Amino acid sequence: LKGKSTFRLSMRFIDPEMETRYSVEKEKQSGAAFSCSCVVLFFTALVVFCREVVGMSNPKLVANYVTFVVGEILLLILTLCSLAAIFPRVFPKKLVAFSTWIDRTRWARNTWAMAAIVIVTMADIVGMLSCWQDHGGTGNGTVGPPQPGGCAEQPKYYSYIALLALVATIMLVQVSHMVKLTLMVLITGATGAVNIYAWEHIFDQYDRRRGQQSTSSLVPSKYSMTAMIFIVMLSFYYFSRHVEKLARTLFLWKIDVHDQKERVYEMRRWNEALVTNMLPEHVARHFLGSKKRDEELYSQSYDEIGVMFASLPNFADFYTEESINNGGIECLRFLNEIISDFDALLDEPQFRCITKIKTIGSTYMAASGVTPDANANGYSTKVRKETLSDKERWQHLADLADFALAMKVTLMNINYQSFNNFMLRI
Repeated sequence: LKGKSTFRLSMRFIDPEMETRYSVEKEKQSGAAFSCSCVVLFFTALVVFCREVVGMSNPKLVANYVTFVVGEILLLILTLCSLAAIFPRVFPKKLVAFSTWIDRTRWARNTWAMAAIVIVTMADIVGMLSCWQDHGGTGNGTVGPPQPGGCAEQPKYYSYIALLALVATIMLVQVSHMVKLTLMVLITGATGAVNIYAWEHIFDQYDRRRGQQSTSSLVPSKYSMTAMIFIVMLSFYYFSRHVEKLARTLFLWKIDVHDQKERVYEMRRWNEALVTNMLPEHVARHFLGSKKRDEELYSQSYDEIGVMFASLPNFADFYTEESINNGGIECLRFLNEIISDFDALLDEPQFRCITKIKTIGSTYMAASGVTPDANANGYSTKVRKETLSDKERWQHLADLADFALAMKVTLMNINYQSFNNFMLRI
């Protein structure tokens, strides 16, 4: 991808149209990955409940649990809206359409992801601030003994919860790595600010209780936990960038394969048109419809057919290889236009039993009665001749005569438009 199709930093495609096609590409499991945020918040609430079960009666911690409940409800709503596109039969059509619109609209998708991560992060930050107020954060700085089972006994758990929020961030598919980096920086910055400033006395008390004095060689926990979150954030950013690089590479391969299939389809269509132009249509279908051995030939016997040769006897006088005619190429081009107009007559319903055999120079060869279709003007080789009336039996010859008259009219119009006097000999 480097220097070829994308910008180096943002990894966006240089071609705006290609970037638009990539942004609307739907990830099949985007809703399932989005539900990871809901799972993370649930286990975050579970961890906080287990660590602060003793302090549940403290009114200062009520905001913490209210935040978890409200956040979980909001995330459930966001998750259901995201899952609607995966299970269209389960959810209402309007909700499915709304979920599909979110997946295919970049700004809506990013806003949806940022809302989920902000809810997860705010639940953690509100819990930390509630614990900070409960342990003298608003008093005169006097810190009492920690409550058993409270957040001050194991403050590292809230840093681990921040890691869960980072995990929820990288699970958001269809969100660019730059948006993920922004969200992870916000999570790391908010958690680090609380660890270093708001929770300073809590971590210092934790270090003293664990025998980690500030004068020792060990790094204080408030710095070590913040550094740990920062390092994990960098690792997750590298992982997210690598995943997006693979996704964009696969997208380019998919586009390349699609273009190659289109070229193959176009080439096959032209080849079929060429074969159909050289062979009768039903004979071309015989060879194109199934694999045939090289030595296998095609033959069909008919008792009664009509054959017509229509030639331009004075075309030889018209053909010259002078420089004014580009060595005769212009004359051949004009002959090709005449033959193409004759071929166009075969597309009319009344001439569907007529088959073009070939052109020999300026002579047009066609046949009737060799079409195997049962609906071709009532004529069929599969029906016994005794069951047909004379009119049905020889209708293909009448159609061949009408085709010859139509060719004369067509050539007359060509002569009128090109100021020529070609004749048609049948």
